[in-house]
Amino acid sequence: MRITQVIVLITTLLLSVTTLAANPQVIVKTNMGNITLELYPDKAPNTVQNFLQYAEDGFYKNTIFHRVIRNFMIQGGGFDTTMQQKTPRAPIENEAANGLKNQIGTVAMARTSAPHSATAQFFINVADNAFLNYTASNQRGFGYTVFGKVTDGIEVVNKIAAIPTGSGGPFRSDVPRESVIIEDVVLLPID
Repeated sequence: MRITQVIVLITTLLLSVTTLAANPQVIVKTNMGNITLELYPDKAPNTVQNFLQYAEDGFYKNTIFHRVIRNFMIQGGGFDTTMQQKTPRAPIENEAANGLKNQIGTVAMARTSAPHSATAQFFINVADNAFLNYTASNQRGFGYTVFGKVTDGIEVVNKIAAIPTGSGGPFRSDVPRESVIIEDVVLLPID
């Protein structure tokens, strides 16, 4: 290789590493351990901005993982420790057509049956959930926006996913019998 090609190769590698490092990371602090998430603003810019704004505002402090389904997902960020739903901001546009898939360890926005109804609640996939992926821009095909992935603490996610559930608050099932508290969601400094 000529020296110019080597320099171009090194520069490309450094830019790739810099790009990877630029993705924001947050720690979801829970009473069962910490979960680190890497977020993808290049794939889901509005969703990441929305999530980070809720974190910065302290919205997630002392919320719970209120819906836990073994071999599916763990969902939280919308109910406080007394099972009262918190008042979120306005819903955001669905960005599920971003190429990211609902696979084990990815984090996505929860929503109602309306495609553009996501607010604060999010879930972490504990299985490959292809049926949640974007397939078309219609009611059935919009999917659920993946905007990040677990980079540390997957054992905490799995521990949460395995706890016994039952009825609680407004829900007839899937509520952890032992409260799983999101103590805070904190943005890590970018190196």
